[in-house]
Amino acid sequence: MAKTSQAILALAGIDKTYDGAVRPALDRISLTVAPGEFFSILGPSGSGKTTLLRMIAGFERPDVGRVLMDGADITDVPPFRRDVRTVFQSYALFPHMSVLENVAYPLRMAGARKAERLAKARDCLALVSMGDFAARLPHQLSGGQRQRVALARAIVCRPRVLLLDEPLGALDLRLRQQMQHMLVSLQRELGIAFVYVTHDQGEALSMSDRVAVMSEGRIAQLGTPREIYFDPASEFVAQFVGRSNLLPIEGAPHEGSLTALLGGRALPGVMVPRSGPARMAIRFECVRLADAAAPADPTGGEACMLDGTVEDVLFLGNALEVNVRCGDHNIIAAVPTMGGEGFVPGRPVRVLFDPGQATVFHG
Repeated sequence: MAKTSQAILALAGIDKTYDGAVRPALDRISLTVAPGEFFSILGPSGSGKTTLLRMIAGFERPDVGRVLMDGADITDVPPFRRDVRTVFQSYALFPHMSVLENVAYPLRMAGARKAERLAKARDCLALVSMGDFAARLPHQLSGGQRQRVALARAIVCRPRVLLLDEPLGALDLRLRQQMQHMLVSLQRELGIAFVYVTHDQGEALSMSDRVAVMSEGRIAQLGTPREIYFDPASEFVAQFVGRSNLLPIEGAPHEGSLTALLGGRALPGVMVPRSGPARMAIRFECVRLADAAAPADPTGGEACMLDGTVEDVLFLGNALEVNVRCGDHNIIAAVPTMGGEGFVPGRPVRVLFDPGQATVFHG
């Protein structure tokens, strides 16, 4: 779906503090969502992501700031008058109604004729591959099927914005993966802006056009999945999104230039903006391992090299996480399972990584 520059949804300077709280639930939040965009809000429990979603839906009112849709201020507009629908983790289906009746219910409340609402409900069930289950009751469905019905009910009125509050959290891994593919396909077909709240980085990175990473009521970083993954703006983002080694380094003069030192060992090519202590993040999958006797980077590149000893190995199916002790520090490398059988505890190895894949944080 092509995106336009005009925001369909905007939050401007949103603050929210609950009575008795020691810190704000939301602190100076500003963001925009484009028409047809899949926008995710990612963060740990207590980061403010669900409060932010409730603010968009109209269930919460900001202490300061405005909520805008298509440029119009809807801050004081009640939830039922906003062109927004919400899908929750709990399916909230009416147990005495059939699947078809559940999906048609919003149109019934809007006063649509019976034939029209049933036809639209059947169309939506077909979109989520639930057309064959129209006559069943909710208790006759699996968890994944009930979630699809809840989704069909939310889109039957074709809202301008669809809010999804951790909708896959109650499903097992296989069903979550299936639902991720379905959500992406559905969003592209409908062209509705999705605002998706999750604590699962895999969901946010795999489905989204842009992601807002939340921490303690603030946006720690907002960008595309690739920007957030490969260019984290803070140590928090580097640790929360993906798996990173976070190592203490020192920016110090070395051979006529400012160089990063790890345990006194120079890391040529790692860019440090100023002298003094800093922290360096390097993704597990960016770390390579070679035989301790290897004279240089076996790929022919200009890699940073450290000598170490394998301490332990975790088998993860398609990959191994190899924990290597390098002096006073541990560095974890993710290596393919096939070919990694030789990395066993006690083996001396050489740790290599491209300095361009390291991110340095000061302060």
